Amino acid sequence: MNKRMILYIQGAILLIESAIMVLPIAAALIYRETSGVWFFYTALAAAICGFAAMKLSKPRTKTIYAKEGLITVALGWIVLSLVGALPFTLSGEIPCYLDAVFEMISGFTTTGSSILPNVEALSRCMLLWRSFSHWLGGMGILVFMLAIVKMEGGQGIHLLRAESPGPTVGKMVPRMVDSSKILYTIYFALTLVQVVFYLAGGMPLFDSLCNAFATAGTGGFSIKADSFASYSMYAQTVTTVFMALFGVNFSIYFFLLQKKFDLAFKNTELRWYVGIILFSIAMITANILPMYPDFHAAIHHAAFSVSSVITTTGFGTENFDLWPEFSRVILVFLMIVGASAGSTGGGLKVSRLVILVRAAQVEVRRLIRPRTVKVMRIDGKPVGQDTVRAVSGYLILYVLICMVSVLLVSLDGFDGSTTVTAVLATFNNIGPGLGLVCPAGNFAMFSPLAKVVLCLDMLFGRLEIYPMLVLLLPSTWSKKN
Repeated sequence: MNKRMILYIQGAILLIESAIMVLPIAAALIYRETSGVWFFYTALAAAICGFAAMKLSKPRTKTIYAKEGLITVALGWIVLSLVGALPFTLSGEIPCYLDAVFEMISGFTTTGSSILPNVEALSRCMLLWRSFSHWLGGMGILVFMLAIVKMEGGQGIHLLRAESPGPTVGKMVPRMVDSSKILYTIYFALTLVQVVFYLAGGMPLFDSLCNAFATAGTGGFSIKADSFASYSMYAQTVTTVFMALFGVNFSIYFFLLQKKFDLAFKNTELRWYVGIILFSIAMITANILPMYPDFHAAIHHAAFSVSSVITTTGFGTENFDLWPEFSRVILVFLMIVGASAGSTGGGLKVSRLVILVRAAQVEVRRLIRPRTVKVMRIDGKPVGQDTVRAVSGYLILYVLICMVSVLLVSLDGFDGSTTVTAVLATFNNIGPGLGLVCPAGNFAMFSPLAKVVLCLDMLFGRLEIYPMLVLLLPSTWSKKN
């Protein structure tokens, strides 16, 4: 195992994090906030540590393989969160370091679960850092690094696959660096367009940036105590649309730029994704219609909530925990399904759902006609047994981790709705759940043990289980490796 290369990349991550802290430092200078000085000290310390790590661990070869890629990504996200939490605690705005780490892991993993009872008490530089963590974590810090650092032998694909959500991740173009640049260019362009739409509707620049960062990363950290409820219906509608857009596989946008419209619009996952959204909106609208003065208000809030939950963003215009049980159950199902593979959203992913449903269909046909040989195809391409096995294995691990997490969090003694949806909300990187962790609540009341479990769930969910699993396995660090 190339341990020197793993440490070398951690050093590079620290240098990148120290550089991007210029953003909250600039905000502190503009708004004359003294708490911004802690970003300067943290950035300086991170830069020194990062430079030392890269200098002392300079590898003989920069080639890495799948195992190193998984470990590097998992460690990188932990280091990123631990360092990113320091300004909150050093400034005293989040006195407990564990709470600050929870907030930062929630930010970088684009979860949006918060321990803050009053987010508006934070200084603007802290709010901006909190929201920007979503934007950086949405596409991935390692993807960002690949866009600016060339890996030898094209081995960067192992980092991309370990960090990018979805059953399969490949190159858009032959060179890995170019693929990363394309991803971030599309990501940046969509974010910029959303900021322009916000500004056109009269939203202040600071609010526009923070909300666009949180939407792009499908994170959901709001700078308002009531999330999006106090914003105009125009701003809420813009957010509804862009949450859904960021939940689409970014390969679709690449196909559109190349004018390969057949590959884009005939994509099976995209059709399922849009179909699930439209069906859910229709069902919830019909269910909550008696609660609202007219159809327009009902469909508006239903669309916002569905888009927010399926993309695992977590913004809210209404406390959906007060909706009828039917609507709440639909939202819980959407929490599990999640967005598309290759998007910034979390959850199980629509592509995995498609594969599981198609695999079940094939098995039923095989029971009825045992001698029939039926090859499962998606978008005209055969799906091998290896892919089906990998998706099934992922689902088994997903269920097991959820069960263990629920068991540990239940030690706090809260009601079942709170406990179960707290785990689902963090593991699927959604943010709010039901009960005490509904959109009007927060995660501050959990014990230190439960917070650690939920932090691990956020990391397991964002990194799709395997990087964290490999990192935590004792055999990974045995002397034989």
